[in-house]
Amino acid sequence: MSLPDTKTRLFRRFSAVTIIAVYLLIAVGGIVRSTGSGMGCPDWPKCFGSWVPPTSVDELPADYKENYVQQRVEKNKKFSKYLTAFGFDDLAYQVENDPSILEEEDFNAVKTWVEYVNRLIGAVIGLLIFGTFVLSIRFWKKDRPITVLSFIAFVLVGFQGWIGSIVVSTNLLQWMITIHMLLAIVIVGLLIYVYFRSKRQSLEVVTGLPAKLKWLVVACMLLTIIQIVLGTQVREGIDTVAAYAARSEWISNLGVTFLIHRSYSLLLLALHAYMFYMLLRSEGLKSLTKWLLIIVIVEILSGVVMAYFGVPAFVQPIHLLLGTLIVGVQYYLLLLINHKQRSIA
Repeated sequence: MSLPDTKTRLFRRFSAVTIIAVYLLIAVGGIVRSTGSGMGCPDWPKCFGSWVPPTSVDELPADYKENYVQQRVEKNKKFSKYLTAFGFDDLAYQVENDPSILEEEDFNAVKTWVEYVNRLIGAVIGLLIFGTFVLSIRFWKKDRPITVLSFIAFVLVGFQGWIGSIVVSTNLLQWMITIHMLLAIVIVGLLIYVYFRSKRQSLEVVTGLPAKLKWLVVACMLLTIIQIVLGTQVREGIDTVAAYAARSEWISNLGVTFLIHRSYSLLLLALHAYMFYMLLRSEGLKSLTKWLLIIVIVEILSGVVMAYFGVPAFVQPIHLLLGTLIVGVQYYLLLLINHKQRSIA
């Protein structure tokens, strides 16, 4: 097992910090969603036409709502042309004709600054991922995929920013929010992989892993991602029922969407229980497995709290963060298993 040089250690630490920062951004995004601050800034990348948003409605023109609605309409026309060009005619029609897109919220200073802080953190994340790419250039000759994938992650961050602007211009269309979330998971996956790849030469080889363990982890990871998507649909339902029902009645008014999400979680729990049983019997993976087990338990508890205690706002971002964190840990676990099996071979 070779010891890493100083530059390799720096890359690992920097990429690890970047991964943590991306998860922080996901948590902040959950706060934005749970507080209803997604449209706190009606334009992008500026906020109310300024790099520093206003603190009072008195700082805005009287017709600010009409102005920003018109800006969104023009941007959505361009976006719908892209959708049509790729064959998504139905989605293009929805973007151009959804009446909710024309609704403009009243100015709320708290929501504006919550969304603005989210954007500031996003900008910092972009710089960190760019820094990861710069540091990865040293691997160009000896491990080129690290540099290439770090660059792809940086490009995707720019694309994610553009998707974020479309989320705003479409007034938080649900499927756009889902794409935004899935792309964040892809970016985290790339960063986790380049971190792992820079470290794999120093990993100890563990023998005795059952061949089916890899596929079990793959199944759990994919099903967890599906559960996250189902969760975004539940969140959409909450946005709808919140307009006419008290918080304590949100869950009972969600109907079949929530029932599917809850029932699916039982299937997911059973599969994870079997995976944990297999992992805890395998030497060398117990430490990471125990952390994953703790995260899954806390995730389940946060779901129970939301279901039986009126969906507390502070629990929602925790629930989202833990769900995406589970996927990240599962993926890293999969990389370790695959590496160990290849090493044995």
